[in-house]
Formats: sequence, C-alpha cells, structure tokens
Amino acid sequence: MRHGEWHKSSRIGWLRAAVLGANDGIVSTASLMIGVAAAGTGRGAVLIAGVAGLVAGAMSMAAGEYVSVSSQSDTETSDLARERKELETDVESEHRELAAIYEGRGLDPALATQVAQQLMAHDALGAHARDELGISEFLRARPIQAALASAVSFAVGAALPLGIGAVAPQSALVPGVAALSLLFLALLGGIAAKVGGAPIATGAMRVTFWGALAMALTAFVGSLFGVIA
Repeated sequence: MRHGEWHKSSRIGWLRAAVLGANDGIVSTASLMIGVAAAGTGRGAVLIAGVAGLVAGAMSMAAGEYVSVSSQSDTETSDLARERKELETDVESEHRELAAIYEGRGLDPALATQVAQQLMAHDALGAHARDELGISEFLRARPIQAALASAVSFAVGAALPLGIGAVAPQSALVPGVAALSLLFLALLGGIAAKVGGAPIATGAMRVTFWGALAMALTAFVGSLFGVIA
C-alpha cells in the first residue's frame, strides 16, 4: 500500500505460491484418488493414497518453492552486493548510468541528471536496485514465505477431495470427487483472478480445463491397470 492506494503487484509473490499450491493439491490428490479408485480398489486404499499424496505433495511443493525462490534471492543478493561495491568505487559512473536510464524513459538529459542526483542522495543503492536491477521491496524473493504458503495451500487443497472421498458412497466416489474437485478448482481460479485483477471467467476456465484433463488421464490409467491386474 502506498499513499492510500492498493497495488495488486504487492500480492504477486504470496498469491502465486498460494494459488499454485492449492491448485496442485486439488488436482494431484483428486487425480490420484480417482486413478486408484478406477483400478477397482476399495475406499481404504483410495484414502491412503490420498493422504500419502497430500503429505508427499506438500513437502515437495515446499522444497521446490524454497529452492527456486532461494536461487532468485541469491541472485538478488549478489547483484545488490556488486552494485554496492560499484557505488563505493565509482559513484560518478553509477550516477551517469542511472541518469541514462531515466533519459531512456523519456526525461530530457538535464532533468534525468537532476533526478538521478536527488535519488542517489536519498538512497543510492535503493535507486539502482529499483531502476537498474528491477528489484523492489514488493517483489523481493522470500523463500521461507513462499515455501510455507505452498505447503499450507497444497495441504488445504488436497484436503478437499480427501474429505469428499471419506463421505461419498463407494458407488459415487469417482464422480463425486471429480465433480466437486472441478467445482473447487473453478472457485479457486475465479478467486485468484479476482484478487489479481484478471478476468474471473478466464481464470476459472483455465484451471478447470487442466484439472479435468488430469483426472481423465489418471482415471484411464487406473482403469487400464485394473483390467490388466
């Protein structure tokens, strides 16, 4: 939030991790349960597969997100350290570099020089981080935050088809898990689109399509192996 205004860019980091986690939790767990059920197994085996998928998926999401975002954070830290050293050893060149950036964005040379001087006098490293490196406070990589958001959101998403599988009759387990999981995916896609400022229908249709495809493929594989067994 800046000067009373809310900017959706401030939500990008946590929103991306949360949406990916919940989406993967629903899709992978529902697909796994449907595939196991399609093979002709009982409810117990289906639920065990779902729980195992929840735990393994949450840990995998957390580890993957942490490693990925940590790499981004390491790169940012390295870039900032190099920029800090350059400011200490050759501040004039850094000033010209910053002024050239502003000039390239449309300021006349005199104004670009003046803006660069004032911003560097206020916070030289911050000005170069933002305008030269593209690193801002809102978009800084936060590995632990991303990992926790992914793990928790995956577990929440995975719990939805698990809950359906636990209460649905055996005869309606596959269609029940599939239908309600797709409904959850549509709601998730719509909410994520709304929060991110994108068209709601587009967001809902996108995640629903890929979720339906994943469930259909795993159901086919499960039924195929069930026939073979």
